[in-house]
Amino acid sequence: MLRPSFVPPPAFRELRDLTRYRVDLVSTRTAEKQRVEKLLEDALIMMSVVASDIFGVSGRDMMAALVAGERDPKVLAQMARGRMRAKTARLEEAFTGRFTDHHAFLLRTMLARIDGITADIDVVQDRIDEQIAPFAATVTRLDEIPGVGVTTAQAIIAEIGLDMTRFPTPAHLASWARFAPGISESAGRKKGNSGTGKGNRYLARALGEAAVGVRRTDTFLGERYRRLAHRRGKKKAIVAVGRSILMIVWHLLSDDEARFVDLGSAYYESRVNLNRRTRNHVRELQALGYKVILEPAA
Repeated sequence: MLRPSFVPPPAFRELRDLTRYRVDLVSTRTAEKQRVEKLLEDALIMMSVVASDIFGVSGRDMMAALVAGERDPKVLAQMARGRMRAKTARLEEAFTGRFTDHHAFLLRTMLARIDGITADIDVVQDRIDEQIAPFAATVTRLDEIPGVGVTTAQAIIAEIGLDMTRFPTPAHLASWARFAPGISESAGRKKGNSGTGKGNRYLARALGEAAVGVRRTDTFLGERYRRLAHRRGKKKAIVAVGRSILMIVWHLLSDDEARFVDLGSAYYESRVNLNRRTRNHVRELQALGYKVILEPAA
């Protein structure tokens, strides 16, 4: 299947630049946060073992206190707020380390960099919201797909545009995005799925994050992810569910009146039962000497 060439209109090119830059900024911030965790571990400050997010309000207060010179584990642990208050004993143990002025200097620098990147992300996001305002209704419709939030919807629109006439079918869009299942063959023998190939990494990231986000939902896509992950592994489940989401997007963008309707997590089981009953009835009729031809009712 050919990948049609496409030069998006200026408005979409600008939007694409913004959404891609936002992704790059988020990746940079994530890398800096990982450096902070590594620095704390080097100082035997095991905050990340106790707190699920050390960059929350409590975590930031504790790190600010460390930078300011506070070293008493009891004082630091008492800065916990909300649900973390129940973990003060464990926090005291986590803060029993060897945090030095050297660590304080590096931590201060890293936190300032994280705050600077966060400010840049907010500025870029405001610009994205401004640019995509004419397509707000479309963003809302895509946001209804499980796993697809507003940010993901904006990224998808920026990458594929709104004109689906250049993709005759959802499969054409999946192929263009390199989210079509591939088969590798050698000497006539199939060697399995060859993967998605080199496609649009920004679109792939958005679809992948949506697929991962849907895995715990009580929805059709959530059940599809769980069934595939159990049988084929998480990576293949992400690709398959991401492709399903892309096909849903094609239908929604092809019809301005279309809205997402979830089939429900029980769809698979009901479908399996229906197919099983159909096969059983066909076998019974065939055993009685009948030739069975199935035709769907009008």
